[in-house]
Amino acid sequence: MKKQQGLSLIGMIVVGALIIGIAIVGMKIAPSVIEYYTILKHVKAVANGGGTSVAEIRNAYDRYAEIDGTPSISGADLEITKEGNQIVISFEYPKKIHIAGNVSILIDYAGSSSGSKRPSE
Repeated sequence: MKKQQGLSLIGMIVVGALIIGIAIVGMKIAPSVIEYYTILKHVKAVANGGGTSVAEIRNAYDRYAEIDGTPSISGADLEITKEGNQIVISFEYPKKIHIAGNVSILIDYAGSSSGSKRPSE
């Protein structure tokens, strides 16, 4: 007699529930991650040619943010420094994502036009 292999009905339901749960969490987190990379793209674009003064840089970023609808940070939230002859723009912000009931995920995003993930302190 051959031994049966495979998932039972209850095992398949449990695996399906896990896959659905992971997919739901992924779908709730994905827009936040896309927004972070959009903000990072805007910061790099502004650093490479958005202006010379702090006010010009902040206004240039606000124009980018208004076009793409990235409300998590504004030009006033940017930390603008100069390293050598290069303007470096860094930012960090928290994003709280509601999952279900009283469960939420808090993601601390940070980025810089210089490529480092954490702004220089």
